[in-house]
Amino acid sequence: MLRDELADLIYGATRKAQKKGNLPRTEIPEVVIERPRRPEHGDYATSLPLKMIADINRALKEAEKPTLAPTEVGKRIVYRMEEVPFISRVEVVPPGFINVLLDDGWLAQQVETILEEGERFGTVDRGQGMRMQVEYGSANPNGPMHVGFGRNLVLGDSIANVLEAAGYDVYREYYVNDAGSQMENFGESLYVRYCELLGRDPAPDSGLSPGEIPEGGYRGQYVIDWAQRIVDEQGDRYLGMPYELAITEMRALGYQMAMESIRADCQRMNVHYDNWFSEKSLYDPDASPELGGSVFDHIMSLLRQGRHLFMADGAVWFNAEALGGDKNEVVIRSNGEPGYFVSDIAYHYNKFVQRGFKWVINVWGADHQGHVPRMKAMMRALRLDPEQLTLLIYQMVTVLESGEQVRLSKRAGTQVDLREVLDDIGADAVRFFLAARAAESQMDLDLDLARQQSDENPVYYVQYGHARIASVLRYAEEQGQTDEGADVALLAHPSELALIRKMLELPEVVALAAENLAPHHLTYYAQDLAASFHAFYRDCRVVSSDPADAAVGKARLRLAQAAKLVLARTLGLIGVGAPERM
Repeated sequence: MLRDELADLIYGATRKAQKKGNLPRTEIPEVVIERPRRPEHGDYATSLPLKMIADINRALKEAEKPTLAPTEVGKRIVYRMEEVPFISRVEVVPPGFINVLLDDGWLAQQVETILEEGERFGTVDRGQGMRMQVEYGSANPNGPMHVGFGRNLVLGDSIANVLEAAGYDVYREYYVNDAGSQMENFGESLYVRYCELLGRDPAPDSGLSPGEIPEGGYRGQYVIDWAQRIVDEQGDRYLGMPYELAITEMRALGYQMAMESIRADCQRMNVHYDNWFSEKSLYDPDASPELGGSVFDHIMSLLRQGRHLFMADGAVWFNAEALGGDKNEVVIRSNGEPGYFVSDIAYHYNKFVQRGFKWVINVWGADHQGHVPRMKAMMRALRLDPEQLTLLIYQMVTVLESGEQVRLSKRAGTQVDLREVLDDIGADAVRFFLAARAAESQMDLDLDLARQQSDENPVYYVQYGHARIASVLRYAEEQGQTDEGADVALLAHPSELALIRKMLELPEVVALAAENLAPHHLTYYAQDLAASFHAFYRDCRVVSSDPADAAVGKARLRLAQAAKLVLARTLGLIGVGAPERM
C-alpha cells in the first residue's frame, strides 16, 4: 500500500539522518501519513518533525548543541530520502509538516496497474491469513426478520467482505437460537392461533385460554398467517394430539417456516454463510464425541474445576464479578433448565477451542451492550484472551416515512419486516443505507429518500455513476473505438489525474474499514469516486469523431475501464450491485 511505502521511506530517511549525524539518536515515533485537506499541500503529509522536536532538542541541549526548529528537522529528514518513481516533489512547510506530491507520469501508469490487478485491486495484507470468524444476523427463529436485524446483516456481511480484502481468512456464521423458552412461547402462540382458526379451544391440559396469547408469546400477524398455513397443509390433526406432543410438532413447524423466511431474506440481501450453527447442538452428546459428552456438559465441568460456579437461591451462578464482570449470571435456573448465558459460554468454547478461531467478532444490537463485561469474564474463565473476542455493538434502526417514525415491535404485531422494505426499495438500497453510518451511530432509514431517483439518493448516485461508465464504453464500442494500444501516459488533464488519485485511495479505505470494523467508509468513498468520474466525464471528451483525439481517446477509455472496475469493487465490498444500465 502506497501509504505504508511512504511511511517506510520517511522512517528510513530519519534513521539515516541519525546515523549520519544530521539528527541526534532519539526514538522515532510511528510515522503517521495523512491526506492534507487542501490539494495544494500535496497528496500526503506527515507531522513527524513536530512529534520528534521535543526529544531532539532535549538531546541537543544535553550535548550542549544548538536546538533546531521543526522545519529544520523536516529538511534534514527530506535530505536523506531516497528518490522513488512515485514522488514528484517533497516540501517542508511550517510549523513542521513534510508534504509529498505524487508524480503525474507515475499516476497515469497506475491505470494499467489497476486493470492488471482486476478484482484483487484494493486488497491489503493486514490479516496475513489469520483464521477468524464473524457471527452476525442470528435473529431468533420465531418470526420474520425485521428491518432492525437488516442492519446486523449488512454490518456483519460488509465487515466480513472487508476483512477478506484485508487478508483475513474469514468464516461467516449464523447462530440459530433453536433452544430455550422463546421457542416454547413461539410454539404455544402458534398453537393458540391454530385452534382459533379451527374454531376450537386449546386442549384442557394446556392451561391456555381461547384466543389468548400466553405471556411472553408472539402476537404478530405473521403468527396468524403461519397458523393458517398449518391449517391448510395439515388440517385439524394436531387437535387430537396430546397437548405436549402438539406443541412439540407446532414448534418444529414454526421453526421450519421461520428459517425458510430468514434464509430467503438473507438470499435476497446477498448474504451467504459458511455455516448455520444450531444452539441445540451444544447440548447434544453426539455432536462432540471427542469431548465424551455435550459441549454444555464439558464446559460445566471446566467451570466447576476452575471454581467459577456457586449456588444461590436454588440456582447455579457463574461468578462473573470475580473475573471483571459487572454482575454474576445464572447458568442453571432453579427449575434445572440451562440459562441463556451458559449457551454463550458453550458456543464460544466451541468457537475458540474446538474450532480454533484466532479472532471472533460478534455483531450484536444495542440491547446487548450490558453483556460485554460478562462475555469478557467468560473468556477469562475459559483461559482465553479476552482481546480475541470483539463485540461490535450497533445502534438500532429508525424507519422513517413521510417524516414520521415507523415503529418496530415483533411481539406487538406492528413490526416492519425486512421483506417489506426489500420489496419497497430493493436490496441494494437497503444494504447501502444500512452500511452508511458507523455502528455506534443511530441509523435513520428514510424510505422516501431511498425511493428517489435523483442525486440526493446516494445509492442511486453511485450506481448511476457505474451505469454511466458502462454506457460510455458501450457507445465507444458502437462507434468502433477501443482502448487497444492505449498510451496512458497521455492522461495529464487535472480531472483525469484527480480520478486516478481517487481510485488509488481504495486500498487505504479498505485498510481503514478493516482496522476500525467500519464499512461505512466505503459508502462515502463510493460517492466520492462517482463524483470524480462525473467530473472527468464533464471535462474530458472520451468518445470523439475527431481523428486528432484518437490517441487520447484510447487512453481515456482505458481510464474509464479502470474506474468501472474500482467502483464495482467498492460496491461489491458492501454487497451492492453495480448495474450496467439504469
